[in-house]
Amino acid sequence: TAAYIAGALRKMGLDPVENVGGYGVVAVIEGRKGGKCVGLRADFDALSIQEKTGLPFSSKNPGISHACGHDVHTAMLLGMAEVLNSMKEEFTGTIKLIFQPSEENATDSGARKMIADGVLENPHVDAVFAQHVNPHYPTGSIVLNEGAMTASSDRFFITVKGKSSHGSAPESGIDAVTIGAQVITALQTIVSRTVSPQDSVVLTIGKVTAGSRYNIIADEWLMEGTCRTLNPRVQQQIPARMEAIIKGVTEGMGGTYEFEYIKGFIPTVNAPEEFALVRDTAQHLLGRDCVIIPEKASLTGEDFAFFLKEVPGAFYLLGCQNP
Repeated sequence: TAAYIAGALRKMGLDPVENVGGYGVVAVIEGRKGGKCVGLRADFDALSIQEKTGLPFSSKNPGISHACGHDVHTAMLLGMAEVLNSMKEEFTGTIKLIFQPSEENATDSGARKMIADGVLENPHVDAVFAQHVNPHYPTGSIVLNEGAMTASSDRFFITVKGKSSHGSAPESGIDAVTIGAQVITALQTIVSRTVSPQDSVVLTIGKVTAGSRYNIIADEWLMEGTCRTLNPRVQQQIPARMEAIIKGVTEGMGGTYEFEYIKGFIPTVNAPEEFALVRDTAQHLLGRDCVIIPEKASLTGEDFAFFLKEVPGAFYLLGCQNP
């Protein structure tokens, strides 16, 4: 995909830099002298999901799907590059095109790696923008908040260890499945009883693996999940509270545990001036009814947050609903 992007940019007469922060691709469109540098970012990685839609644009690669729309983001930024490159005598300043890999991996953020590789410098990016298609809003609408747009996105791994025995003699073993089930239930008290109702937090266990046979007491239960919040203070508190619960339940039932908590994305926060710029421009171009200011932020994760931590900018949603 990165090679395709670089090739498309070269056909436009641009000089892309490849392998920025991994497979990242960066190109610069220089207008007339003076002015500032605006960064425009599109992510291009896919998800590890088997696509079964049967649509003519389905992925041709087994186990891979652009279910999050990053192929659209990339196509739009390439189209924008062609338009802006043809207009470069009409504006002052610089456009930096940022094609980013690995947005889907909260533990290996492509944004962080590109920033570490200097993507925001030479020339220095004064403001940065990104858009993300969203099928929950009407096609042609722009959706954004001032402040938080998306939540932090952390990942955790829990292993509960017991002792195997035959299913007919549970007293001879320590049932990791029973312990694990209690751990799942107890962890939800963090959401309901540890965090203020005014602070949004989600704790989801999405993958569970246990057991070897239907009539054997399992000696190990593996869990993977995610925790998301809009409040950085809550994000800091969650890991210790989780471990206290896991430790208490597991050891109280005779087992042991391993716990790994990996901090991933931080909340995506729009700067006031750039938020207003996108809102006002969208209202001018599309009409006021096409600009939606949602009542609450989304608890999805987005590693564009790391760009917004370094320079001011805005992240907004582009409605693509198809009834």
